[in-house]
Amino acid sequence: MNNLYNRAILGNENSPNVKLKAINFGDCRWTQGFWADKTKKAIDVMIPYMGDVLCGDIGHALNNFKIAAGLKDGEHQGMYWHDGDFYKFMEAKVYAYGLTKNENLLKELDEYIDILAKAQEPDGYLQTQIQLRDDADRYENRKYHEMYNTGHLLITACAHYRITGQHNFLDLAIKHADLLYTIFYPDTRHFQRFGFNQTQIMGLVELYRTVGDDKYLKLAQKFIDRRGTYKIEHDSTTIGYPIGDMVQERTPLREATDPVGHAVLALYYYAGAADVYAETGEQALLDALDRLWESVTQKKMYVTGAVGQTHYGASVNRDMIEEGFIDDYMMPNLTAYNETCANLCNAMFSFRMLGIHADAKYADIIELVMHNSGLSGIGIEGKDYFYANPLRMLHGTRDYDAHADVTETPDREGYLSCFCCPPNLVRTISNLSGWAYSMGSNGVYVNLYGGNELNSKQLDGSDIKLTQETEYPWNGLIKLTVEACKDEAFDIAVRIPGWSDGAEISVNGEKLAIETTPSSYTIINRIWKAGDVIIIDIPMEPTFIEGHTRIEEIRNQVAIKRGPVVYCVETPDLPTDANVLDVYLSANSELQVERKADFLGGVDVIKTEALIRKDNADKSSMYRKIGQASFEKHPLQFVPYYAWSNRGTAEMTVFMPVVWA
Repeated sequence: MNNLYNRAILGNENSPNVKLKAINFGDCRWTQGFWADKTKKAIDVMIPYMGDVLCGDIGHALNNFKIAAGLKDGEHQGMYWHDGDFYKFMEAKVYAYGLTKNENLLKELDEYIDILAKAQEPDGYLQTQIQLRDDADRYENRKYHEMYNTGHLLITACAHYRITGQHNFLDLAIKHADLLYTIFYPDTRHFQRFGFNQTQIMGLVELYRTVGDDKYLKLAQKFIDRRGTYKIEHDSTTIGYPIGDMVQERTPLREATDPVGHAVLALYYYAGAADVYAETGEQALLDALDRLWESVTQKKMYVTGAVGQTHYGASVNRDMIEEGFIDDYMMPNLTAYNETCANLCNAMFSFRMLGIHADAKYADIIELVMHNSGLSGIGIEGKDYFYANPLRMLHGTRDYDAHADVTETPDREGYLSCFCCPPNLVRTISNLSGWAYSMGSNGVYVNLYGGNELNSKQLDGSDIKLTQETEYPWNGLIKLTVEACKDEAFDIAVRIPGWSDGAEISVNGEKLAIETTPSSYTIINRIWKAGDVIIIDIPMEPTFIEGHTRIEEIRNQVAIKRGPVVYCVETPDLPTDANVLDVYLSANSELQVERKADFLGGVDVIKTEALIRKDNADKSSMYRKIGQASFEKHPLQFVPYYAWSNRGTAEMTVFMPVVWA
C-alpha cells in the first residue's frame, strides 16, 4: 500500500475495480452544524456512556474477556455476539482518537488490547462465548456467531492499525485470521455452512488490503462461493439457524434476484461481496449486487431508508425468517422491525456501491439513512436506544412484554440485552466524516453535506483543501471554498440529491449553465485556484410524500419530508383527547418551517393545520356505517422522525390519511 490513503476506513486505494477511493480518516473534519454536533456528542457522551455500560457489570462485555484471560472469576454473560459489540465500541473509540488525538483514548484501547491478548488462545482462537462454556466446542454450530465476532475483530484491528500506526491489535487479528484460513479454506464438509452472519468477509478483505496477503481475500471469496451450494440437507452445524432464506443459504449469491431473510445478515453479506468484487472484478458478482441493491431500495425500503419489514414472517420462498425481508411492497408501519443495524448496513452496502459505480443514487441512500432511520436508533442525549424503528407507535396495541429480548420496545432503553445496534450506530456517527468525500480519477467528489474542512490529496498526489459551510439539512445553501489545489484543471463533483428540484450552482458569483439532475453528480471541471467559491443552492421546501400504489398499508396516506429529513407527529403535539390515528391532512395544506434551536437538540419543525377526527360511533363495533365522525381543524407541529421519543412515552406516526379535496 502506498501512502496516499493508508488511513481510510475502507482501504480501497489500490482496489482495481473502485472508481471512487475513500479518503484518509481525519482528512475531513466536521466543523459546525448538524454532523459536527452529532460527532461531538458521540465523542463526549455516547462513547463514554457506552464504555461505562460495556466495561462494567451491566454490559459485561469486557468482563467476558477478563474471565477468558484469567484476570477475573465468573461466567459469560450476554448474547453470543457480545464480543462483536465490544469490538464495535472499540472501533468507535479508535475514530474518536483519530479525530481528537486524545492520548487517554489510546491508553484505554491499549488496556483493552492487552486483555484481549491474554484471552486469545495460543493458536489465535478468541471467542469468549465458547471459551467460557463447557457445553460447546469451537465451530460446532453457527448459532454461536463466531464468524460475526471475527469480522468485527478484523475490521476494528485494521482501523486501529491505520489510525494509530500500532501493531498490537493487528497482530492479534492476523493470528486469528491465520487460524480461520487453516480451518475454513479447505473444503471440509463440516465447515461448509459457517459464516451465515457474514461480517468476516468484510474483515478478511480489509485485512488483505492492510497486510497484502491474498490468502485472506481468497478465504473471503470462499465464504461467498459456499453459500447456497448445499441444498436443504441439515446437519449438526445448522441447529438453531436452519438452511434456507433466513441465512442466505437457499440460493447462491450470483443467482440471487431478491434480498431475503434476516436483513442484517443479508446486507453485511452484500457489503462483503462488494468488497470482494472491488478486488477481483468478477462481473457475475457485481450483476447480482446491482440486482439486489435495486430490489432493496426500490421494493423493500421505507421512506426513512429503513429495511427489514418484519420481526417474524416468511420469505418470498416461504421459508420462515426473523428480523428481515418479506414480499415486495409489503410495508407495515406499526409492526415494521427496521433494526438499527439493518438500516446502517443499508448505508454501508451503498457506500461500497458508490465507490464501485460513482453513482450519486448510492450517496442518496447513505444520506437518507443517516438523517432518519439510522439516527433514530439513539436518543438526543446519546444514552438511550431503539433497536427496532417502526413508522408508527401505538401503545396498548402490542404486547411488548412478549419480546423478552427487548428488541421491540415502546420507549427507548438505556441498555439493550441484545446490544449490537448501539455500538454500530456510534461507530458510524464517529466515522461519518470519512464518507463525506471521495477521490475520483480526476478530482474530488462531494458525497455528503455539512460544515466541514477537507485537507487531503488527490489520486495524483496533489494537495486539495476545501471548506464547506452550510446549515444542511435545515438549509439547502452550501458554500464550498477552494483553499488550496494544484495548478492543472480537475473535477469538483457535487452531488445533487434525489429529493431536489431546481438546484442551481454558481462559481465565484456566476451562475453556471449546467445540468443539475436529481440523484447525480454535477461535475465542474476547470483550473481552480485558492479562493474560488462554489455555491450550491438547493431549494428545500417541505412536501408531502406518498408511496408506491402497491404499498397497500399507506394507500391514500402521506408523509412529510423536507430535504433529506422525514417528519412525524407525536402525541405531545396533539390535543389531549386525540391519538395519532385521528390525524388527517389536507393535500392543500400549507407547510410552514419554524426553527427551534432549543428544542430536541435544535431542529426545524413543520407546522400546518390538520384535521382531527372526532368519532361519534360505538368504538366497540369492528365495522360500522360511515358518516358518524366529524373533523375539527387544529394547528399541529411535526418533528424530525429521528428525534421522536425524546419527550417521554409517546405515540407516533409518519404516514397519515390525506384528504385530496
